[in-house]
Amino acid sequence: MLDWNKYSAIAERFQHKAIAQDREDLKHNIILRLAEVAQNNGDTPLSEPTMYRIASLEVVHYWREHYKLTNGLDCHSCNKAQREKCHKDWLYGDCPKAFKVEYLSKPIADGEGHLTELGELIADDKALDLEAWLDAKVWLLGCPKRLVEIAHKRDKGIALDGKDREYLSQWRKREQVRLL
Repeated sequence: MLDWNKYSAIAERFQHKAIAQDREDLKHNIILRLAEVAQNNGDTPLSEPTMYRIASLEVVHYWREHYKLTNGLDCHSCNKAQREKCHKDWLYGDCPKAFKVEYLSKPIADGEGHLTELGELIADDKALDLEAWLDAKVWLLGCPKRLVEIAHKRDKGIALDGKDREYLSQWRKREQVRLL
């Protein structure tokens, strides 16, 4: 029989070791882990020291996962020699393989000292380069020959046949910016 009250009491003793917003989650993880181990243990009940050890391991797993989420890696990504070096020189804060998570609202200073948010500097692959569109020579370099011929016909006032109108319509739809 599972002793949920005992699991909850043990979890409450360890939940303070997590970040305030994650304490209830850690408590529930500890309770569930204790129940899993007790269920897999068969008829033998878990001793109190065993329950404390399981709870402390859940705290370790919590912090590893937290480090992995905030830094992108954990120590299991490194080889044994690198882990020993980090342990010997206490390089955990300056992990050579970890990357720091940047926020899009982070201010970035340009060469003239003007501040801009990082999110403003990221290029949009679907955005049109208006300067390139205004420069007809640049646009014509990537334009199909048939489309150029259709443009010359329209410029000279020559009527387009059905296939030319359909081809032009397809290109217009393809290049049209959708509002919704």
